[in-house]
Amino acid sequence: MAGEAFLAAADAQVSLKKKTAAARSWILFDSAGKDTILDVDKYAIMHRVQIHARDLRILDPLLSYPSAILGREGAIVLNLEHIKAIITADEVFLRDPSEDNVVPIVEELRRRLQSQNINQAHGEGKESTVCQHDLEAIEEDESPFEFRALEVALEAICSYLDARATELETAAYPALDELTSKISSRNLDRVRKLKSSMTRLTARVQKVRDELEQLLDDDDDMADLYLSRKIAGASTPVSGSGVPNWAPASPTIGSKISRASKASAATIHGNENDVEELEMLLEAYFMQIDGTLNKMTTLREYIDDTEDYINIQLDNHRNQLIQLELFLSSGTVSLSIYSLVAGVFGMNIPYSWNNDHGYVYKWVVIISGLASAFVFIFIIAYARHKGLVGS
Repeated sequence: MAGEAFLAAADAQVSLKKKTAAARSWILFDSAGKDTILDVDKYAIMHRVQIHARDLRILDPLLSYPSAILGREGAIVLNLEHIKAIITADEVFLRDPSEDNVVPIVEELRRRLQSQNINQAHGEGKESTVCQHDLEAIEEDESPFEFRALEVALEAICSYLDARATELETAAYPALDELTSKISSRNLDRVRKLKSSMTRLTARVQKVRDELEQLLDDDDDMADLYLSRKIAGASTPVSGSGVPNWAPASPTIGSKISRASKASAATIHGNENDVEELEMLLEAYFMQIDGTLNKMTTLREYIDDTEDYINIQLDNHRNQLIQLELFLSSGTVSLSIYSLVAGVFGMNIPYSWNNDHGYVYKWVVIISGLASAFVFIFIIAYARHKGLVGS
């Protein structure tokens, strides 16, 4: 009995660990800006927002997926670096809200959505003093909820990447100038690390830019991001009795109905293919991320120019070493004449003039020295004539 109880407790503990590992921390924002921390598994999220498992897998931080903005039937799946979110027509699900890079986005979402809700409340309070035509004009100028949430994410990721690019520029330019003035192993290693960081950051910026460019080039993809228009055009509402109650419902149901009715009217008037509002939004952040990419391109060109200059300097030093080696080799060849003379006269061979003509020794030394000098001068002159050494 004790063994069975122990096994049951162990199984329960393993099950609890698996459940805890499967659950992920999310934060839910409704259209009023109220947030709720959620610890739910992927199946609850999938059932709540009606997306497929492959879409939710894109948001898994343990898997490496490129930046993506995907429009689905009832949600926008957003994967931009550390920003992993699911946006619906009236809710935002943001993953891992406690991370350092995600905390500013949480604060900005809370501020933007709450301020928008306050403005709407003031507008409803003044409804009695404003004519119906002016009120509808003000409401039509308001962006849909999903676009406001998307704008916060795009602004955050563009600002984040631009800040990283600025930091890299601040560190790279002095390091490159120092390497130019003094070539050393320490400076070379420092520049190598900065170049690796620049390559990785350029790839990250390029992925975000390519995703925005792909959206701008396809009106159908941009139309998929108009969730409010889809809800207005549907014959039945997307929410029903089957929605789980683990997350609070949005309190601004009246405002959702108002937005849906306006979007429905826009659809009736043939504006279902009008993506001008989203296009202007995406173009603004496309220009910003393109400016960041231009910074990285300029930095890469500066690094390439520095590398070319360093290579020229190294080639010059190499040529100087070759010239020094040529001088030393020429001197060695010239002095070998003395070695030859010393070797010849060092032999134990009797010479007939050795005893009677001792003065011949000085002529041997003089002629050997002149011959060595002539050989050295001849080699250097030939090398300069062929351009092997500098003048």
